Amino acid sequence: MSQPIANVNTNINTSTSTNTNTHLKPHTFNHSDAELTDFAPRILNWFDISGRHDLPWQQHKKDTPNPYIVWLSEVMLQQTQVTTVIPYFQRFITSFPTVQDLANAQWDTVAEHWAGLGYYARARNLHKGAKQLVEIIKTTGRFPQTVEDWEAISGVGQSTAGAIVAMGLHGYGVICDGNVKRVITRWAGIDGDITKSATNKALWALAERLTPTEDSGHFAQAMMDMGATLCTRRHPSCEVCPINSDCIAYAEGKQDFYPVKAKKKAKPSKFSKVILIQNVQGELLWLQRPDSGIWGGLWVLPMQFEKKTQGKTVISTSLQEAAYESENTLAEQIIDKWIADNNEQLQLQSISAELFDDAPIKHTLTHFHWYLQPQALPLTPAQSQELSATLADAGIHFVWQTATHAKAHLGLPKAMLKILQSLA
Repeated sequence: MSQPIANVNTNINTSTSTNTNTHLKPHTFNHSDAELTDFAPRILNWFDISGRHDLPWQQHKKDTPNPYIVWLSEVMLQQTQVTTVIPYFQRFITSFPTVQDLANAQWDTVAEHWAGLGYYARARNLHKGAKQLVEIIKTTGRFPQTVEDWEAISGVGQSTAGAIVAMGLHGYGVICDGNVKRVITRWAGIDGDITKSATNKALWALAERLTPTEDSGHFAQAMMDMGATLCTRRHPSCEVCPINSDCIAYAEGKQDFYPVKAKKKAKPSKFSKVILIQNVQGELLWLQRPDSGIWGGLWVLPMQFEKKTQGKTVISTSLQEAAYESENTLAEQIIDKWIADNNEQLQLQSISAELFDDAPIKHTLTHFHWYLQPQALPLTPAQSQELSATLADAGIHFVWQTATHAKAHLGLPKAMLKILQSLA
């Protein structure tokens, strides 16, 4: 393999930290030009011999790469491990082999394929992005060709766009995702907070300097593999790392120190009842969430917000009108009122006598912990008919389906799967 040609611009300010012990000098990188230039060949040699070459979305060995496959995999891999993504990716590609197939699919079908993968806004962006791409292809006859054009697609950021151009089009693209940031902060000893703008600019400048101008897709795949398999978050395999000879973190024995990231404030906790409203046929009532917000477009059991806390401090409760309206969807407010109006005939029940003290089910999202207390509400035929009519009159999207059928045919968030599992 011919040696890659490195980007030789070194006149970029990468000083990112106010710490007096910073390793970085103003307007220069911390390593010599020779070390910077030698970085990519070492990474590529390691990857060619020891890296993973069997991932279903890899395109670095193909003469005619497929940007659709790279785009799909890159979105799925955001905040999600490879082993988790593989079966979802394979199912997506089987059902939606082309971007046109994905664009033409009904949202419910896309949601069902995504259910359980988490971060559901990604699925919405994929579906919207597929429609955008189809329109571009109709006009130009091809996928977008530049990083800037890919950044215009819904849900595609700078690093994802760079990955698509580099790996999916074999053009020049720079990536600087979580894996890459971990590798280069350790190697270069960048001790600025990676959540800060100045540090992020420094990391991008260094990533650009290290990326070869030729075959950047090969390098991008190698860097991702480095971060995923060698330069891991915990217990990195530094002894066999191809860049350990001039890695600052390894030399100082401070691998666990990098990357520096400000400690996050403890997440608040939200408490809600999950109402398993069941008709005499054994079917449960499912509501489709609004397009925006948490679990947009997915199907859930009705919930009733109770309170939100930060530690031992109560932030809000359902008794506060603003909190009640913001935490409960319109459908949930209608159901809550219907239950209250029929309180004498209805009775919420524990779903299992085996649950210790009716312990709630914990589900953690990006910004808070959600404690879900499942309770059953059996209805008579007349009651289920009345509730259905009430929801239909309000234009609410709902269905009655058994737990088994819902798991097989509806897009359910992981929290709802946890609830159903507790019924087994």
